[in-house]
Amino acid sequence: MPSIPIFVYWIIFFLFAIALFKFLFLDGQSGKEKFPYKKSSALFSPAERSFLGTLDLALGSDYRVFGKVRIADVVTVSGTVGKSAWQTAFNRICAKHFDYVVCESRTLQIVCVIELNDKSHSAHKRQLRDQFVNNLCKSIGLPLITIQASMGYVLPELRDKIKAAISPQVETATTVAPVRIEPTVNRDAPV
Repeated sequence: MPSIPIFVYWIIFFLFAIALFKFLFLDGQSGKEKFPYKKSSALFSPAERSFLGTLDLALGSDYRVFGKVRIADVVTVSGTVGKSAWQTAFNRICAKHFDYVVCESRTLQIVCVIELNDKSHSAHKRQLRDQFVNNLCKSIGLPLITIQASMGYVLPELRDKIKAAISPQVETATTVAPVRIEPTVNRDAPV
């Protein structure tokens, strides 16, 4: 009985390795790499989406509001610290985000950030995060506005609070009658 040449074993081993790799790392149908991710159904929760609409109404066309912006995209770590200290400081901000960033509409210059606080902000870990973000904003002179989540917001009051934070010298409007905006959730609306 003839013996099987060694290269045949190598070919079988090689084919087995390719099949194992394809099974573990590639989608058998398309040959594309498998990813353990799926698309989220929406960027915002219904309350966050509703508040974004309220912000847009309150600020008008003078400002643009962006949601869920990574803090590291708004704040940079000073180049005056060493490499290790820079990395440590960057790591503290790279996985955190601001709920909303308000920018001047023509230049997109950042004028303030807004945190919408719901019941999750009562957790100790969240309070530590909020204190860090508050101290960070104070240290760089970035106005941080904290709004308690609510079923509705008084538009002029919200507008005045934001404008006061952006420019403390600007007098707030007192002659406009308050209008209560009730949030609505349109599940069919694009997000």
